Amino acid sequence: MKAVLVHRPGGPEALDYTDVPMPAPGERDVLIRAQAFGVGQPDKLIRSGVYKWMPPLPANPGNDVAGILEAVGPEVSGLSVGQRVLLSARDLAQRGGCYAEYVAAPADAVHVLPENVAFEDAVCLPNYQVAWALLNNCGSSTPPHSALVIGAAGGVGTSLVQLAKLAGMKVIGTVSTQEKAAFARKMGADEVIFYRDEDVVVRTRALTGGRGVSLVLDHVCGPEFYSYLGALDKWGTIVSYNAFAGLPTENLMGEMRKYLDICPAIRCFSFHIYDHDREGRREIMRKMIGYLADGAIRPAIFKRFKLAEVRAAHELLDSGAAFGKIVMTPE
Repeated sequence: MKAVLVHRPGGPEALDYTDVPMPAPGERDVLIRAQAFGVGQPDKLIRSGVYKWMPPLPANPGNDVAGILEAVGPEVSGLSVGQRVLLSARDLAQRGGCYAEYVAAPADAVHVLPENVAFEDAVCLPNYQVAWALLNNCGSSTPPHSALVIGAAGGVGTSLVQLAKLAGMKVIGTVSTQEKAAFARKMGADEVIFYRDEDVVVRTRALTGGRGVSLVLDHVCGPEFYSYLGALDKWGTIVSYNAFAGLPTENLMGEMRKYLDICPAIRCFSFHIYDHDREGRREIMRKMIGYLADGAIRPAIFKRFKLAEVRAAHELLDSGAAFGKIVMTPE
């Protein structure tokens, strides 16, 4: 069968689409015939060799796969050949392993998918899983009334926009182009801010009648990070869930104490907090599958590639030009 391996970490050229032996599932395992793969930042980090939770080399960098059960181990109950399932490497002993035509996994790691859920939509759900935790676990005890989503046209960004609207929040998103602005509005953003041309904090306060937002959800960090304190309402929280532009250099407590009148908070978030909370993370995923089946959320797929085109998929991922999710299929 075909799979993707990284022997020496690097750029997209490090991804080898190659022949590997068919996996042999154990007695408590299932064998999944892949129909769709998600392409995301954890895959890139494994490919680059910088992931804190790096699997051993040669590594298969894929973290999300949806497909059909091809075989079920003799000690497995409640699952049968032909069922449609989703597998996230978050439910495996180590990350990666999902960029392959066939994937063996413990039976208790998969989620059964309803018939009306498309495989390509299903592999977008790990982004929604992260977004749900950001919106529901990271704020203050005061229910959030609004959110500023940095990078509202991205994979997690679009998930945040949709789930925040589903929760009844006013959503403001930052974007870089008119095309991304239209896309963010289509996903449900009430307002957009062009961060290259506008003062994000001034515009946020204007768009909220001077009140500010409950949550700022930021994956960039960098020199602008502490300025977002000025966009918060009372008891507001900035949540940093990545730091693609590096860390700010100013003194954290000094910057926060400039805003004592609103009692701001800054939280650092990683979904790895759920690594030892199996039922917690699986409950979130079940909720997201339910939302998808009910039509409450609608994943945005930017482009589809074949598994053999994995290098091109990662080139697009690296470019930052994608709106929403990149997916791959076996053929």
